[in-house]
Amino acid sequence: MRGTVIYAPGDVRLEDRADPRLIVPTDAIIRISAACVCGSDLWDYRGVNPVTRPVPMGHEYVGVVEEVGSDVATIKPGQFVIGSFFASDNTCPNCRAGYQSSCVHRELVGGAQAEALRVPLADGTLVATPDLPAPELIPSLLTLSDVMGTGWFAAVAAQVKPGQTVAVVGDGAVGLLGVLAASRFGAERIIVMSRHETRQKLATEYGATDIVTERGDEGAARIKELTGGIGADAVLECVGTAESMRQAVASTRPGGYVGYVGVPHGVRLNGEELFFTHVGLHGGPAPVRRFLPELIDLVLKGDINPGKVFDLTLPLDQVAEGYRAMSERRAIKALLQP
Repeated sequence: MRGTVIYAPGDVRLEDRADPRLIVPTDAIIRISAACVCGSDLWDYRGVNPVTRPVPMGHEYVGVVEEVGSDVATIKPGQFVIGSFFASDNTCPNCRAGYQSSCVHRELVGGAQAEALRVPLADGTLVATPDLPAPELIPSLLTLSDVMGTGWFAAVAAQVKPGQTVAVVGDGAVGLLGVLAASRFGAERIIVMSRHETRQKLATEYGATDIVTERGDEGAARIKELTGGIGADAVLECVGTAESMRQAVASTRPGGYVGYVGVPHGVRLNGEELFFTHVGLHGGPAPVRRFLPELIDLVLKGDINPGKVFDLTLPLDQVAEGYRAMSERRAIKALLQP
């Protein structure tokens, strides 16, 4: 099969790789219907994360099951499935508490920017749709594998409630879908931090009421100004830099919550300063599996359309252009068709 491999910062290649095979009886093999480039992939592509050896890329996927191991009971060949970037058994204490991304048996699912994929712990990781979905629904279903589930978790972690004022730090796919989640949760006012017109437009379509172009301390000051000097009830941090986290905490009112889902890079918090803010923090890698059944139902009913974050669709053999376009901010998110 063909699959994407990163060799060095800026060096992404599509090459022939061995077909995936069942390794243990709980595995499944799926034929990829669509995959995509994630904002977190850009940490490697830009050299922020060291790349010391060739690594298969991609952790967002939907597809049709081709083969299952002998211990797989609920997932069947021929089903269309969505899975998380962390495989989970969905039965351990952490999974039962709703934190499948901290499953005691978790495995990172990688190499999804390819024609086929091995998914460990198939029964606990994959969720099947009732029928094969219409092609126009596949982009939205693909977002559920990560960015929609992550934006949803940001709103859950920030304890967004009806009538609240919510601020969203970050205008990538996760931030934009955090706006959508906050709107679904009943937020009355949603302030999004963005300097890009196309992203501002989609944020507004998803429910944003205010746009703030300032960043850092100036961005936090602007949110305080918009909220009568108090701050937002809930803030969704969807970037992962030191500046974005400082801005998120500084934008939150005393007693409010920050839901942080941006993969942290260089983030350091001052315990004494945080102590006196009365701001609560909760986040981490999103337990996407917890939300998949609900989100699949919302997509199939037409209640949400998160697939609009894909503003670039490419064949798999142009995956390198997908990375370039996202790194240069010419695209919000690139969908890849094998």
